Amino acid sequence: MAPPRSFLWSRRIFLTLLTGFVLLPVYVMVSSSLKPLEDVSGKFRWIPSGITFRPYLDIWETVPLADYFVNSLIVAGAATVCSLVVAVFAAYAVSRYAFRGKRVFTVTVLSTQMFPGILFLLPLFLLYVNIGNATGIALFGSRGGLILTYLTFSLPFSIWMLIGYFDGVPRELDEAAEVDGCGPLGALLRVVVPAAAPGIVAVGVYAFMTAWGEVLFASVMTNDATRTLAVGLQGYATQNDVFWNQVMAASLVVSVPVVAGFLLLQRYLVTGLTAGAVK
Repeated sequence: MAPPRSFLWSRRIFLTLLTGFVLLPVYVMVSSSLKPLEDVSGKFRWIPSGITFRPYLDIWETVPLADYFVNSLIVAGAATVCSLVVAVFAAYAVSRYAFRGKRVFTVTVLSTQMFPGILFLLPLFLLYVNIGNATGIALFGSRGGLILTYLTFSLPFSIWMLIGYFDGVPRELDEAAEVDGCGPLGALLRVVVPAAAPGIVAVGVYAFMTAWGEVLFASVMTNDATRTLAVGLQGYATQNDVFWNQVMAASLVVSVPVVAGFLLLQRYLVTGLTAGAVK
């Protein structure tokens, strides 16, 4: 039975309004990034009086945006890879084996998500400083220290999510792989990981996006040489003025990797999130 026409028109109107609500900030960003600074600083105009691509060139000179870009890629990429590698093995062990303290481990992993991130800021800062003073290992102000920091809140979530995905993979596949001569590690890498690939991709996208846009820890745990994009965008605000057109242009540029990654992995991401929801 076809839905009534009133429902169809109501749905179209609602979706149109929702689309406009979502695209309106994007239009403001794009139009502001194409205006001279004096136009952005003055009264807002929906249609720019003049269009210039100069802000997209100036963003690389006003602040060392390329260095911040490299730092963010290294930190977010390393945090994602490390989180996935550790989470895959930990989740597989919890999903497939019974051991003492299993329930305590899973509850502890989940309970870490209840605490706000700012609660760990001062302890991690003091810990990194004391480790550096005692051993000479520079964790504070380094990329490695920031990667470890991001693992503290992305790794527990990754483990918990992958446990659910691995539970959805039939154990008979592991047994069939062992009959064919695979050990537990071979069964994991050759059977379970490919079967749970959508879930792993979804968890990886979450870990990358969390590290890519994080501001609080990056503003405290980095210095001028290791600053990431989320913190480096503040450099467009000087003591005398704010380069709003460059801020908008830089914001659009730094969002390209996330948007491109989402479009490339959209099929796996939607499948993984749906499987996790059903599970």
